[in-house]
Amino acid sequence: MTVTDEIDTVRRFNRSYTQRVGALDDSFLGMGLPLGPIRLMFEIGSEPGTIQALRKRLGLDSGYMSRLLRRLQDESLVEVVPDPEDRRRRVVRLTESGHRQWSVLEERSQDRAATLLQPLTVRQRARLTAALAEADLLVRAATVTIETADPTSEPARAAVAKYFAELQKRFGFNSTGLGTKDAAALRPPDGMFMIARSDGQPVACGGVQTIAPGIGEIKRMWVDGRWRGAGLGSRLLRELEERARQLGHHTVRLDTNQTLTEAIAMYGRAGYEPIDRYNDNPYATHFFEKPLAAVADPSRHIPPGA
Repeated sequence: MTVTDEIDTVRRFNRSYTQRVGALDDSFLGMGLPLGPIRLMFEIGSEPGTIQALRKRLGLDSGYMSRLLRRLQDESLVEVVPDPEDRRRRVVRLTESGHRQWSVLEERSQDRAATLLQPLTVRQRARLTAALAEADLLVRAATVTIETADPTSEPARAAVAKYFAELQKRFGFNSTGLGTKDAAALRPPDGMFMIARSDGQPVACGGVQTIAPGIGEIKRMWVDGRWRGAGLGSRLLRELEERARQLGHHTVRLDTNQTLTEAIAMYGRAGYEPIDRYNDNPYATHFFEKPLAAVADPSRHIPPGA
């Protein structure tokens, strides 16, 4: 299948699915509103939050978000109030009428999904649900954003905490978080830290630090278990390698523990070769190295604070 065929398949599915779930209707599921405001109402009812958090979760620009909120407020379905934890922020929540409508929406959404499945055989249902689960994972993986971040920022701390929690569960690693020295090593000009986000939430992270002239080390690499199998780890690893190149490194190293078999397999596929121990990490059992191709533009560099 060519790239053109792949694009045509995605577009055909988009047209077919939006038509069959009623996304084109002026009154989505007979709720009296189109899909946009109904989708926002569902999100607010599922997990109320600040306007900023909802924007990030749904990927909406501020202007469109404001218009959707006004529509829901005009229908007396939501209210916008100051955040009790920080009155500079505004929290959106459902009104009493909004809660009733949210329950109706949930019931009708269940019925619409059941209607789509009903004509299919048991085997066809299994195929469809498996295919949709795979498609959902891959579409979300394709739209993940990977950005640089300060290792002591709130999203970074949240991701690193999950990284440490998983290592503690897997092989007894014990840490309370990044120390001042560790965090400094993951900042420019000698290092970099990156976070992958989906719907505004961190789902992966990793950093690169300098351990010798021309040699970088990949550290604190974590991928949420729910995202494994979607290629996110490999994508993040490539991003970190590119950052290592930009930092001027010709070689990158990393260490890992023998229980992390998925990571070891990924490193092997990415071209990492086993080497002798190069540090005193007591939890590390495997050590790898990979030469990096030269940076296409040697003048490129990462400015401090990038």
